[in-house]
Amino acid sequence: MTDRVGRLQYVAKRKKLLMKARLRKEDSMLTVYNTLTRQKETFKPLEEGRVKMYVCGPTVYNYIHIGNARSAIAFDTIRRYLEYRGYQVDYVSNFTDVDDKMIKAANAENITVPELADRYITAFKEDTKALNIEPATLNPRATDNIEEIVAFIQDLIAKDYAYAVDGDVYYRARKFKAYGHLAGQDLDQLEQGASEHTATEETLRKEDPIDFALWKAEKGNEIAWESPWGKGRPGWHIECSVMSTKYLGDTIDIHGGGQDLEFPHHENEIAQSEAKTGQTFVNYWLHNGFVTVGDDDQKMSKSLGNFVMVHDLIQEVNPQALRFLMSSTQYRRPIRYSQSLLAEAQTNLDRLKTTLDNLAFRQPTAEPGEDQIVMDKAAELEAAFVTAMDDDFNVQNGLTQLYELAKLSNQYLEQTTVQADTLTSLATRLTRLLAIFGVVFKADQLLDTEVESLIEERQAARAAKDFAKSDAIRDQLKNQGIILEDTPQGMRWRRA
Repeated sequence: MTDRVGRLQYVAKRKKLLMKARLRKEDSMLTVYNTLTRQKETFKPLEEGRVKMYVCGPTVYNYIHIGNARSAIAFDTIRRYLEYRGYQVDYVSNFTDVDDKMIKAANAENITVPELADRYITAFKEDTKALNIEPATLNPRATDNIEEIVAFIQDLIAKDYAYAVDGDVYYRARKFKAYGHLAGQDLDQLEQGASEHTATEETLRKEDPIDFALWKAEKGNEIAWESPWGKGRPGWHIECSVMSTKYLGDTIDIHGGGQDLEFPHHENEIAQSEAKTGQTFVNYWLHNGFVTVGDDDQKMSKSLGNFVMVHDLIQEVNPQALRFLMSSTQYRRPIRYSQSLLAEAQTNLDRLKTTLDNLAFRQPTAEPGEDQIVMDKAAELEAAFVTAMDDDFNVQNGLTQLYELAKLSNQYLEQTTVQADTLTSLATRLTRLLAIFGVVFKADQLLDTEVESLIEERQAARAAKDFAKSDAIRDQLKNQGIILEDTPQGMRWRRA
């Protein structure tokens, strides 16, 4: 009778715990910090279950540096979490494949701008693949959208938001009443700053110093396209307005990019897009923090010689460790890149992999069934992870719950008897949460024939109680980077 009562109490408690965990996940409300309003807001996409997301991509005149990588990783992590939460994400990230930097770099190498772009777009895709960044739904190139850019500018001229001068076309910034709002900029200060940093010749052509270029007239033999204003090329800002609205619609859910893009790039995107469409351009503006280098938090600078190119770095370090380091800090916070923090990230990855390896190793000898107490606790930890991440993608607090899940797994593995369904559940949850951070562990490759033979020889030596030979073989394998572990469940191996 007592056992029956105890069982009923346990079942009731289990139901309560599961209901609590389920409610936490379902009721959890995703909030994001909107740069435009300077506050956290409840995230409600335009279309239920679907997110339209645009992230400014690189100007492809060189390999990406770790600042570029931080932005790509931050928004890939956000995208992965949204997908984990059940959203379909239409993720568009452009390539700026024509601008002043592109022209200068191509001329320096005596190649064409398209040749330069092709080289570094290929490198970008290789480097981001190494960092396990999911490919965008679409990577449009500015030069593939010249016709649409020209039509967009024509519309702005027709609405009196733009004007042509000697083959250039400028946007009337002051005419857009909300100009400066995103970055919190005062128009009078902007006017003074523009006057100080704009060439006198260009200033004289403008109606107002704060006006910015939509189209630039051809100079010399530089790359150019035909337009109603003569041969030329688009300005930088107009490219993103055209590509985001073309592929995602007049209003999008999320627009992301680095803090350095708030002004003037994103400010100008808003002015251009809303002047043309008459619609709200973006509902949620998200901006990632900067990267500092070294333990003294230096800003990355070519003059300081601390400009870190990802293309070179991933040849020297584990790309997954770099990815984990970059994704383990909340996207709005500044992040430090240093050797010590990279080593710490690698150590944490190694521990997590060992946990998953151990869960897999115990599976063949596990008993059927599940441990409900452990299963319920794991469900609670995942629900707590969701609650943490729903607070503006707070990855630090999310990782705390992930590490607790790994700890729970390790404690369970210490038991003499384990159950197969519990092992599977723990491994599945860990794998699912790690994937949000771009972490996917590859199974160790099979040992080569020589090493397999040595392991068999060692097992035979142990059976014959020739422990000196057994130890010698173990040390030999260790020198080859193979660590043998004798456990109550049998011998296992891992790479050092």
